[in-house]
Amino acid sequence: MFKRVMVAVVGLPLLILILGWAPSWATMLLLAAMCAIGAWELMHAAAGERGRPLIPLTVIAAALVPVCVYAEVSIENTELTALPVLPLTALLGAVLVLALFVVSICRYGGERAVPFAALTTAIFAGLVFPLMLSCMLRLRMVPYIGMLLVFFPLCISFGSDTFAFFAGLLFGKHKLTPVSPKKTVEGAIGGLIGGLIGMMIMPFVGGMVISDAFMSPTMAVAFGSLGSVVSQIGDLSFSVIKREFGVKDYGNLLPGHGGILDRFDSVTFVAPFVWLLLELI
Repeated sequence: MFKRVMVAVVGLPLLILILGWAPSWATMLLLAAMCAIGAWELMHAAAGERGRPLIPLTVIAAALVPVCVYAEVSIENTELTALPVLPLTALLGAVLVLALFVVSICRYGGERAVPFAALTTAIFAGLVFPLMLSCMLRLRMVPYIGMLLVFFPLCISFGSDTFAFFAGLLFGKHKLTPVSPKKTVEGAIGGLIGGLIGMMIMPFVGGMVISDAFMSPTMAVAFGSLGSVVSQIGDLSFSVIKREFGVKDYGNLLPGHGGILDRFDSVTFVAPFVWLLLELI
């Protein structure tokens, strides 16, 4: 518990500084590092020994996804509207899939043949996961209010995780799912409350930062409640992978928390949810 708290005490101010104050390219660099580490963790957990040759390609592609997203959004936000929006992310994805299958073809039929399960793991780790997490960058690069929007997924996820942990610890009696034996129905309810509280902070913060009605309480409740459900699904989704392959933690980069995937599993799901919901409204 002490290590968990200390990592939060040191890491949260640094995260706030990079996401909310530094230029958007700093967020891009942070996410590129997180995506690369997360891809490495996922490949080591799920790809198996014969999937090891795919790790370099997967890690490089994962690190490049936020870079491509940054370049595409930067072009969209410039005044040079005559320029086409370059499909850099789609091109990167196509190259990654092609390269992975080339490796698989070259190794087919021998003792070092790459299983299809490892191939699909590499596609998820090198493309799908970083695309989901890169929605944080899309939020950060929204003109004028991006430095506030980028904290939506964090407030929802961290609020939900924290309240779920303590609610389960204090009141947990009814098991939620075999996927994670320690999670309880009471913890899930606490997580829902935590997500709501996390988002209810944002209207006040927004009012202080931009001196305007940043968002209505009704919108905050909608984001908080729906986002908390998505957050808990994200947490359980990555737990399914760990249970399937007998992994306790994805890594040990963050003492008391595990690896990048252990700490940002729910954020990975909430970030695209927030971005898509904002696009809709």
